[in-house]
Amino acid sequence: MSGHQHVRVAVIGSGFGGLGAAVRLRREGITDFVVLERAGSVGGTWRDNSYPGCACDVPSHLYSFSFAPHPDWPRTFSGQEHIRAYLEHVTDVFRLRPHIRFDSEVKKMTWDAGKLRWDIETTGGNLSADVVVSATGPLSDPKVPAVPGLDSFPGKVFHSARWDHDYDLADKRVAMVGTGASAIQIVPSIQPEVARLTVFQRTPPWVLPRVDRAISGVERSLHRALPFTTQLRRGLLWGIRELQVQAFTKHPNELGFVEQLAKRNMARAVKDPELRAKLTPDYRIGCKRILLSNTYYPALVQDNVDVVASGLGEVRGSTLVAADGTETEADAIIFGTGFHVTDLPIAERVVGADRRTLAETWKDGMAALRGASAAGFPNWMTIIGPNTGLGNSSMILMIESQLNYMADFLRQLDVLGGRAALDARPSAVNAWNRKVQDRMRRTVWNTGGCTSWYLDASGRNTTVWPGTTAEFRRVTRRVDLAEYQVLRAPVRKSAAEPAEVEA
Repeated sequence: MSGHQHVRVAVIGSGFGGLGAAVRLRREGITDFVVLERAGSVGGTWRDNSYPGCACDVPSHLYSFSFAPHPDWPRTFSGQEHIRAYLEHVTDVFRLRPHIRFDSEVKKMTWDAGKLRWDIETTGGNLSADVVVSATGPLSDPKVPAVPGLDSFPGKVFHSARWDHDYDLADKRVAMVGTGASAIQIVPSIQPEVARLTVFQRTPPWVLPRVDRAISGVERSLHRALPFTTQLRRGLLWGIRELQVQAFTKHPNELGFVEQLAKRNMARAVKDPELRAKLTPDYRIGCKRILLSNTYYPALVQDNVDVVASGLGEVRGSTLVAADGTETEADAIIFGTGFHVTDLPIAERVVGADRRTLAETWKDGMAALRGASAAGFPNWMTIIGPNTGLGNSSMILMIESQLNYMADFLRQLDVLGGRAALDARPSAVNAWNRKVQDRMRRTVWNTGGCTSWYLDASGRNTTVWPGTTAEFRRVTRRVDLAEYQVLRAPVRKSAAEPAEVEA
């Protein structure tokens, strides 16, 4: 970007949320916007995560935009390369590239109360915007634990979301730290080629079979010829998951049957009772994200794999010491330890109306009105904000609901006319958050007896939505102006008179 540019809307990030926002802006007739992307291509988490075996655990026809159906998904659960290609396709079909500023990482954005705009500093230049839509996503900044001695490790170290494709794992002694959604895909993918694989498991996950298959050419031809069949397929996938929500949110004890399915899945592959005991969780299924795999357990029983039922506690040279004292030698350490979800790094860079950062405002826990607007941050919205995550369905459904809210937010600003901004009232944010947290108390995520990435440092669940996607769509369909304070730019009558604010 050369010189100073002012736009009506600045979108941060070009993953599903950012690209969805860009498409919706164009469909609303708004073309005065930019998408600020820190990398050199679109895709968000599906660009960053390119580790072996990377794939989605939501069915393909549900993990795509309703306004951009894709009849040619090759499998019922798509791999990373297919999802990334889909996002590139969406970018081209909807002609979004002219709006995207690559290699433009946001360093700071500051609210200017006098001009009612956001001043944005990026690595690609500075600009300002009337409205900011932050779509950086919760799975964008890897979290690597502070392990004593890690800096002195002589071998290779990287996070699953920053995979080093130039490093050859063949015949290496590899440590996989973590047993989450990424790790259970990585382990079976690299197990056949490494000399030794040690899995550091702090908490065992519940793993159900992955009912994955290739989608036949006949099916794809049908979807192309009769688009309503794609919609029908998506609708069935959605409906099944909506019916499951009650068990997660109101009746966690009903999940016992699902636990039995997971135990049978383990028993089929793991015959050793000692290993099976290590791999059996002691918390209710669903408390942490339920994982899907047909290959994880079979990989763990191979002769070159060890499971250490403890987290990595210390590194002494090339010796890795688990919290339980177990020692193992390694040439490489791969961290599958998740992301900064409840302490979003972008929050440190957003400075609101009272000169406080969003991180300071959220120091006691993230909270946003309808998952979108934070008090004290006028004309700023987030996609996949606090308490909009899901434990059993597609985040694209939640993103599209938030795009509805974004579109109505911009319409309300148009209706107000002139230089105006909307700032969520603290009372409205607090009332919304209380309601969400009250409902959260009986959910499996809060009562299931586990510690998960859904919970913040205080133990509050500021991540997941405690209801159906249909309900979330209802509560984000319209912006209620009573929940916002309308701000007007100061107007001077003459140079000698003090500024006053419009009514």
